[in-house]
Amino acid sequence: MAYADVNGINLYYEIHGTGSPLILLHGGLGSGEMFAATLAAFAANHQVILPDLQGHGRTADVDRPIDIPTMGDDIAALIDHLGLDKPDVVGFSLGGGVALQVAIRHPEKVGRVVSASAGIRRSATYPEILEQQGQVTGAAVEFMKDTPMYELYQRVAPRPEDFPKLLDKIGEAMAKDFDFTEEVRGLRVPTLIMAADADMCPPSHFVEVFALLDGGQRDGGWMGENRPKGGHALAILPGLTHYNLVDSPLFAQAALAFVDQKN
Repeated sequence: MAYADVNGINLYYEIHGTGSPLILLHGGLGSGEMFAATLAAFAANHQVILPDLQGHGRTADVDRPIDIPTMGDDIAALIDHLGLDKPDVVGFSLGGGVALQVAIRHPEKVGRVVSASAGIRRSATYPEILEQQGQVTGAAVEFMKDTPMYELYQRVAPRPEDFPKLLDKIGEAMAKDFDFTEEVRGLRVPTLIMAADADMCPPSHFVEVFALLDGGQRDGGWMGENRPKGGHALAILPGLTHYNLVDSPLFAQAALAFVDQKN
């Protein structure tokens, strides 16, 4: 357990296991503890770096918005701080968006990337979910006091009283329109687009993202010679939702099968 002063933030991280480096990035209102069910699988053959993103877990917030591209810069700075040689990056939800931004903005710093349950356009999210996200503000803290997110924050955050501020910032971030279509189209880092089959965005959106990466355009060939250029892949995991994907053995199995490919 340690802290790194990177990119204007005192970023908390843990290291588990040994082997080739792999960074695991948690979802919104969570922390590295979100991977409790699958951490052992990731750490069996990898040195797992487990950060808490800005304002989450044991990383105190700073005076800037919750912004996914900026968080990608945080992780790139952490890679430099730790002297890591092209670690793989696996992220879920908010962390999936951050992982994608590391690949977009700092392709020379990473090996392979897994972006799970992270749409690339706000409009791809189901309307009822966008409506729920619109209710996330500091005023909602009383309704969240019985949730695991509140319990975690009160237990580990440097300033537990800041939870309403985090809700305000997360709400503002989710209300902001975004579309990373063009950035994804030019992605040079081998990337696995992953989602549950009943996620916050329809499976068709993740198929669309895969198509931007040259996926789904033709038969792959007997020897895989016609697979997408750039080594990209798609995984829609069966029988899961946005809320239990990271707890499923399938999440670790699919992510590790991708990052452990040698070519």
